[in-house]
Amino acid sequence: MANAEHVTARQRAILMAIVESYIETGEPVGSGTIARLQHGGGMSSATIRNEMAELADEGLLEQPHTSAGRVPTAKAFRMYVEQLSGGPACLPMTSRRQIDSSFAGLTGTQAVLERTSHVLATLSSGVGVAIAAVADGDVLEHVHFSRLAQARVLAVVVTRSGVVRDRVLALDKDLSTRELEVAANFLNENFRGWSVERVRAEIARLVERERSEYQRMLNAVQQLWVKAVPESAVSVQTVYVEGVANLVGSQEDRERLREVLAALETKQRVVELLNAYIDARQESVRVVFGLEEQAPEMAGLVLIAAPALVGGESRGTVGVIGPKRMDYENTMNAVSYISQVFDRMLHSAE
Repeated sequence: MANAEHVTARQRAILMAIVESYIETGEPVGSGTIARLQHGGGMSSATIRNEMAELADEGLLEQPHTSAGRVPTAKAFRMYVEQLSGGPACLPMTSRRQIDSSFAGLTGTQAVLERTSHVLATLSSGVGVAIAAVADGDVLEHVHFSRLAQARVLAVVVTRSGVVRDRVLALDKDLSTRELEVAANFLNENFRGWSVERVRAEIARLVERERSEYQRMLNAVQQLWVKAVPESAVSVQTVYVEGVANLVGSQEDRERLREVLAALETKQRVVELLNAYIDARQESVRVVFGLEEQAPEMAGLVLIAAPALVGGESRGTVGVIGPKRMDYENTMNAVSYISQVFDRMLHSAE
């Protein structure tokens, strides 16, 4: 970390104490507070104050106003997080049992990701987020069509990764229940295991080539498939966000809070953030400060996230967006543990 080599062991101990005090109280921390907490190793307030001045020169502390108190900067929080030791095994047993119980009985990527956002919001002081990986290369497992009314059909498309797309289709031409069954059987028998992109291309090729009664069925298949899996849906990531209300009491600037909530509710901002900072190839939890570089409305918030891997293959990203004043160790361990649960549940089911 930048400037870490200039920080002495004594200054580091003082800095860690300041960060922990700030997380607990939310108030600027003075030298007297550190001395009273006996983190100064017998140093006087004056000596601690001099060390704090050095830390400020290194960009690790800042003074929000004219009081003697200082608050940690993003650099200080990064240093604090780096010295935390933990992992999924360090998560309290009660939390592990709560997580295991929450995921019991779930199957499929979509269901697990949806529950993940809820569990992380419950365990943290922030917003639980989960996004499914882009569906490029995902393959068809099963398709089903149900006639709802004149020219209206419910289409359910299941891919091998566990993603389920259900959509009510408004057709240009009415299709009977029998025609829907024939179309579904044709797709299931001929295209199971094909990528969703290849299915579209092959159907279009067959329609172009055939000039017979067979084409009538193909036209129905094409109409259903194009509407059930539009091209725009192939690359759209499914996003789950829960616990936005957790931020209401953590930001003093009400106008900026509204911007944060609006960004989270659009969900696209969440996708952009996680895609910008979380690499599907990483094998551990990442803590990201300075989110405002990617999204100005996220200033003051922190992202703790990890890829959701199943057998080494990314199925999405899980994490927490929360205030700087959060229980970092517990949240990091929870995200790490859930990423392992994700792999255990879905990998064993395949």
